[in-house]
Amino acid sequence: MMKRIINISSILVGMLILLVGITSCQKQSKNEIPSYLKGYEEAYSENPRAAALKWFEEAKFGMFIHYGLFSLTEGYWGDVHSKPAEWVQLRALIRPDAYAKLADKFTAENFDADFITDLAVDAGMKYINITTRHHDGFCLFDTEYTDFKSTNSAAKRDLVAELAEQCQKKGLGIFFYYSHGRDWKHPHSPNREEWGGNPKPNYNPREESYKYGEEHDLQLYVEYMKNQMTELLTNYGPVAGIWLDGRAVPNSTPEKVDELKIQELYDHIHALQPQVLVSYKQGVLGTEDFKAPERHFTGESDVPLEICNTMQPYAWGYDRDNDVGHKTPDEVMEMLDHTKKMKANLLLNIGPLPNGSVFPDDIITLKEVGKRLTH
Repeated sequence: MMKRIINISSILVGMLILLVGITSCQKQSKNEIPSYLKGYEEAYSENPRAAALKWFEEAKFGMFIHYGLFSLTEGYWGDVHSKPAEWVQLRALIRPDAYAKLADKFTAENFDADFITDLAVDAGMKYINITTRHHDGFCLFDTEYTDFKSTNSAAKRDLVAELAEQCQKKGLGIFFYYSHGRDWKHPHSPNREEWGGNPKPNYNPREESYKYGEEHDLQLYVEYMKNQMTELLTNYGPVAGIWLDGRAVPNSTPEKVDELKIQELYDHIHALQPQVLVSYKQGVLGTEDFKAPERHFTGESDVPLEICNTMQPYAWGYDRDNDVGHKTPDEVMEMLDHTKKMKANLLLNIGPLPNGSVFPDDIITLKEVGKRLTH
């Protein structure tokens, strides 16, 4: 009996040691500095977001990726050419049900996160920003809150997970573009009756899947976004930034901005991952961590600045009318010189082809830019 008691005690002690070890490892993993912030350990230990801001200001160069169902249209729906291409649902007044059928053709067969991240590293880029959900509402990640997602498409893949994993391996920061002000799929997102800034297509007759009047409950959409933000910041490892879009909607209707609970969302983001930086283009509340205006911005900023531009002549999502005239190495170097003088980063967008591959000219250009930056 005594021997049995001793054996049981030994087993219990062993289990306790194992549990303590597991807990210690989990704690160490939780406190481990994100790979993209290596070299900023001391600053990170004192203030993770301050460390991230310092890193961001020194990063200088990042890759933007606009990819989604809109890529399949190549900028066209029938005879209607959408400018920009990723707005095709609104420009061509495509009904949500008809647009959703594109998911059956969305294979993303040549979307290669390993190749894309290698290309970014070769180009001298320090981070990548991908459209996790654009205005059309289609999600490139596996979310519990809608079936309108890549894991439920012909691809049956979580493209965000694939890219985030490769970024973490290679020391690149991962930013998540997320359409906040606009969602052309969600029945309770901002509607045209109450909000400006093209919140939804102007269908005639009006879209039956949308909610109107007393049936419309904006708070259901606000909660939806908070839930998806929680997923993005808990399921995909360390995140460098959340890049919100659709600012024309809240800025066009300032008397209703509080209903979107934007500051609450910012606070929620920072609570989930304190190093995460938040932008909402040029800003909505003025409490954003950095500004991220498009191409021709000439103003100044009291917070870190990022200028986004395209490898295509104009479009962000792939547009077959933009096949000629992609930026050359000389043009990219000029853009980098310009943003450097502005004390800003350059976020340079690629619009992958419908199958997810990178446009061949862009590969050549970015590799050449990387060579020039290292000499």
